[in-house]
Amino acid sequence: MRRMQHVLAVMAVAALGTLVAYAQAPQAPAAQGAQGRPGGAGPGRGGPAGPASFFITSVGKGDGANYGGLAGADAYCAQMATAGTIPTPPGRTWRAYLSAVARDGQPAVNARDRIGVGPWYNKNGQLVANTVADLHGDIERDRNSINKTFALNEKGAAVNGVGDMPNQHDILTGSDSYGRARPDGVDTTCSNYTSNQDPPANTPRGQGPGVWLGHSDRTGGGNSSWNATHKSGGCSQQALINTGGAGLLYCFAAN
Repeated sequence: MRRMQHVLAVMAVAALGTLVAYAQAPQAPAAQGAQGRPGGAGPGRGGPAGPASFFITSVGKGDGANYGGLAGADAYCAQMATAGTIPTPPGRTWRAYLSAVARDGQPAVNARDRIGVGPWYNKNGQLVANTVADLHGDIERDRNSINKTFALNEKGAAVNGVGDMPNQHDILTGSDSYGRARPDGVDTTCSNYTSNQDPPANTPRGQGPGVWLGHSDRTGGGNSSWNATHKSGGCSQQALINTGGAGLLYCFAAN
């Protein structure tokens, strides 16, 4: 009898030790759903916060769509990341989400090919999109969280949209809805972001110089696309303001 009591006591002590060790050990995260989001929640609506790697510029350069080309727009994104105290470790490359048409012997450039592979998080650490495919809805449309709630500027603030004064939801992209350059012909990129010129008076809308725009709040413009809603009426700062913008850019960390 005493031997049985001794064995039971030893087993109880061993079990208690196992429970204590388990309680002190780091626990595995909860099971994640599709696309790595806990429970399969949509982008920005669950999961751990990530380092800021996406934002909309709070102000444009002030010269309409003229950013000095793609390189100038990229430099502006890096400048605004610094202004917004977004950490930019050595080797990090900021890219403006812009497509460029073939010109001067140079091939077309697709915005989707410039921005890395993801995932991307806003200033508050909320997931915006996991991959390039999710960002552009290659498999399923509306897989990203670029909207007024999650598409924040470098300060972590929402961008003015429909119903706000002034409305600034027009974001320069020069792209179609899949993030690719549009067919060459009528200017859709303000001479690849080197022009601030407007078309001559009485030019039919869409027939003169301009740049394709997306709506950061996904509101208005018929198709309500974040990257391909409509074309601007010109390339000057005032022309961009007139259609509901301010020459703002989407900026992505490419690595």
